[in-house]
Amino acid sequence: MAEKNKEDKKENKTNKPVKVEKKKKEKKDKKPNKFIQVIKKKWLINGTKTFILVLVLVMIFVALNLFMHNLDLAPLDFSQEQLYTLTDESKEKVKDIDKDVNIYFVGYTDEDSNLDLAKQYHNANEKITAEAVDKNSRPDLVEKYGIESGSQGIIVESGDNSQVLTASDLYTYDTTTYEQISIAEEKLTSAIMSVTTDDVPKVYFLEGYSDYSLSENMYYLGMYLSNEINEVDTLNVLTTGSIPDDCDTLVITTPSKDFDDVATKAITDYINRGGNILWLNAAVAQAQNFPNVNSILALYGVEPFEVGRIVETDTSKMALNSPYVIIPELEYTDVTKDLYNTTGVIFINATKINVNEDNLETLKVNKVDLAVTSDGSYFQSDLTGQTDASDEETGSFVVGAELDKTITEANEETGEQAVTSKLVIYGENDFISDYQVAQNSQYSAIQLGYNRDLVLNSIAYLVDRPEDITARKSTGTVTYTATEQQDLIIRIIIFAVPLVIILVGIIVWQVRRRKK
Repeated sequence: MAEKNKEDKKENKTNKPVKVEKKKKEKKDKKPNKFIQVIKKKWLINGTKTFILVLVLVMIFVALNLFMHNLDLAPLDFSQEQLYTLTDESKEKVKDIDKDVNIYFVGYTDEDSNLDLAKQYHNANEKITAEAVDKNSRPDLVEKYGIESGSQGIIVESGDNSQVLTASDLYTYDTTTYEQISIAEEKLTSAIMSVTTDDVPKVYFLEGYSDYSLSENMYYLGMYLSNEINEVDTLNVLTTGSIPDDCDTLVITTPSKDFDDVATKAITDYINRGGNILWLNAAVAQAQNFPNVNSILALYGVEPFEVGRIVETDTSKMALNSPYVIIPELEYTDVTKDLYNTTGVIFINATKINVNEDNLETLKVNKVDLAVTSDGSYFQSDLTGQTDASDEETGSFVVGAELDKTITEANEETGEQAVTSKLVIYGENDFISDYQVAQNSQYSAIQLGYNRDLVLNSIAYLVDRPEDITARKSTGTVTYTATEQQDLIIRIIIFAVPLVIILVGIIVWQVRRRKK
């Protein structure tokens, strides 16, 4: 046995050189990588050639960056609400504009983030261009539009039409946190549409009879309406004596006193010539004797508002866990179709809208419900809370309605068209105000859910606009947005640098592998 083991060891010793020799032969037979050999023997050994190799890599690196820059890719947007990325809504609105639109950023640099945003309109419509200019390159613009030296201005120009925006126009501030909120896209889209739109609707807010006004607690509504390409103004009917002929919609907010005879006659005449009204009426806490106000409502079959508010018992129809902050159900109508099936409209201390259905035919009024409460709600007529809920009126209540009143029938013989007056009415006023729903909330009521969209769509319907004509972007505090230069650097870091590192790594790996 021992002799056999000795023989095996001897045989293994004899075979070992054969195996080593075989490996050397295989290694010799394997053809070397010519590219690697060139890099190894000619480039990495010689200092000058190594320098040239590095220079070539740097040139490739720069060329790749230039190529990416020429692609004109949209800037990377790191803001929470994508504030510096053009929305699909804006692209859709401007894509069919057939007029040349020039946007001049006077006093701005090419790295400005708002200029980056404006340049994105060109991708949606080649007729829209944006560029940064200064008083030296375009003194004519500075002189024509009165932009002072050292200040900034944005000129949106199309033919003879123009609109000038200041830097402050592109931002607003949260009324509680005072944080800056960008509304740049809304303003730019609005300006583009304004200078290319032939007819701009006029919306008047009736003043002197309500505690709600544009200057007091409805600032955001006025701002949003202007962004929708509406000309917004206040109206003191005691001064004018009538509703102006250019009024496309009259907004009446919760009356705190009765209309005088001048206002009553002016509004009645306005209705009889086919004028349209948006009526917002908050819940009232005490009985009101407003015969003139009620006479205007009666023209559409709407009965006087009662004292009280709607209380919700269905928790799924409450907001902020409050039975007085309700989420009404929206019906599918011309006004609300874009918001149908959403659950984001929030009413605060809403009241019910009573309509005398029996008089509608006589009044030639057609009624359409816009918003209703759940079957589990009830109308709290005793705001002290001393009355038991079982004693109150329960059921589903109308809190939003649209009423069309035929003033004059169409006449086929004379070719006269029918004259109608439209009233959109909500049993709520706070939902589109600057009122803060909760102390810890950073948003006004109009900025919650779809409140803004509901009122803007209502006015769009009243001014006979087939659709809203600007983007309504959710605004918020900007977390971070890269400038054009920062954006380019970020793209290089993400794409080019890793590619170069990978290529160099492969070369070094192959060189080291060959040395073994």
